[in-house]
Amino acid sequence: MTDERPQRRPQGERPKKRDVNGWIILDKGVGMTSTHAVAVVKRSLLAKKAGHAGTLDPLASGILPIALGEATKTVPFIMDGRKSYVFTVAWGAETNTDDAEGDVVGRTDLLPEPAAIEALLPRFTGSIEQVPPRFSAIKIQGERAYDLARDGEVVELQARTVEIDRLTLVHHEGNRSVLEADCGKGTYVRAIARDLGRAIGCLGHIAALRRTRVGPFTESDAVTVDGLSTNPAALRPVESALSDIPSVPVSRDMAGRLMRGQSIILRGREAPVSGKVYATCSGVLVAVGDVERGELVPHRVFNLGV
Repeated sequence: MTDERPQRRPQGERPKKRDVNGWIILDKGVGMTSTHAVAVVKRSLLAKKAGHAGTLDPLASGILPIALGEATKTVPFIMDGRKSYVFTVAWGAETNTDDAEGDVVGRTDLLPEPAAIEALLPRFTGSIEQVPPRFSAIKIQGERAYDLARDGEVVELQARTVEIDRLTLVHHEGNRSVLEADCGKGTYVRAIARDLGRAIGCLGHIAALRRTRVGPFTESDAVTVDGLSTNPAALRPVESALSDIPSVPVSRDMAGRLMRGQSIILRGREAPVSGKVYATCSGVLVAVGDVERGELVPHRVFNLGV
């Protein structure tokens, strides 16, 4: 009689890591850092390589796209994508971090009326100049601004241009307002709350923040940490990050050339003449590159078993 019981792993032996390629769209909870979230996903899937596409503050919850394996090569496409947030502004106080975790640096008894808030929103929509929070990951002479601020140094950040596509008031009651924003890369929602409070004259800071979209990924794509082990469909294909650019099918011979970093000539009436594309062979992602005069020049190649 054969003993079919699984062999026990020797005590203290670590499980073997494996090649995992794709995206996990994590619904990060409040209190967890983005770095910790990556570590949790990596450990849960026993993945060799992982990274996130856009830091989400511990205070914030919501969409944190995590790239695994070959998907890490597509992180820039997600980092450059548009983002959506729903956030609560607490009026009457400004903090040094522009959120509820910081120390109060200014107070007022003034509270805004909804009409006053809505009247100011167009000023914060479109292409605007925004000064990032002092407690941010921006580097100043090689050091993070938040490290300098924590050490008590005076941090002076320069204003930069950001794009805010939509900013709307969805609810207001007492000293709290809930707003929604669609914005581009580099926009700080904490700075929106701070600057709105200053413009109205009542001061303000972020009391709650949730990211609802990053590039092509939305809340409907997201899975919680607890749901990782029970949802086998949670891992999304590497090319999920490339939904904004067209794909072109190539032959196995052409795929081989692309994998070696060589350019290929695209033929056929439907072949793109110029622009960024990704190439697939038998439905498998091969490369991302630019088409110039009908020639596809690869910039990123993928090892996904073509």
